[in-house]
Amino acid sequence: MTESEIIKGCKKQDRQCQRLLYDLYAERLFGVCLRYLRDRQEAEDVYSEGMYKVLTKIKQYSGSGSLYGWMKRIMVNESLMRLRKKKLQLQDIDDVSHLLEDDSYIEENLFAADIKAMMDELPTGYRTIINLYLIEGYKHREIAEMLGISINTSKSQLILAKKRMIQFLERMGHPRTESEKK
Repeated sequence: MTESEIIKGCKKQDRQCQRLLYDLYAERLFGVCLRYLRDRQEAEDVYSEGMYKVLTKIKQYSGSGSLYGWMKRIMVNESLMRLRKKKLQLQDIDDVSHLLEDDSYIEENLFAADIKAMMDELPTGYRTIINLYLIEGYKHREIAEMLGISINTSKSQLILAKKRMIQFLERMGHPRTESEKK
């Protein structure tokens, strides 16, 4: 069955098509929730709530843009709502740009196994900004609107998160060279 046929079936509330849609995207969409919420059970709850929303609002999907992108946006929003309920704390710092001179060190020294460990170690606010900015591709203005924070807070949280990632890499045995420190 094609994605288009699955969507048509879901819009008609066909249980088989709903199950196919659920199964088709379950792993990837659950991964989106898990990136924002450290607790697996909480991510499963958010994923279930998000899928319920997907299935009940599928008629609103216009077909422009990818279905996965539309569903992913719902999962991100559900994850952010859960974080807001938990009173996500972000500190507004006027200027922290001096804390991180060059983040190319992070990019050059990332290993797949380290990424998950780093993300899990980051405080919720940092992890949320990293996910929205680096992984989801939102701009600071969009992040600020989504989270109800200032653009500067979004930027400062990203800088502080990158600084924390550098510290993590150094602890993992990836020391910066003198040229990377400059």
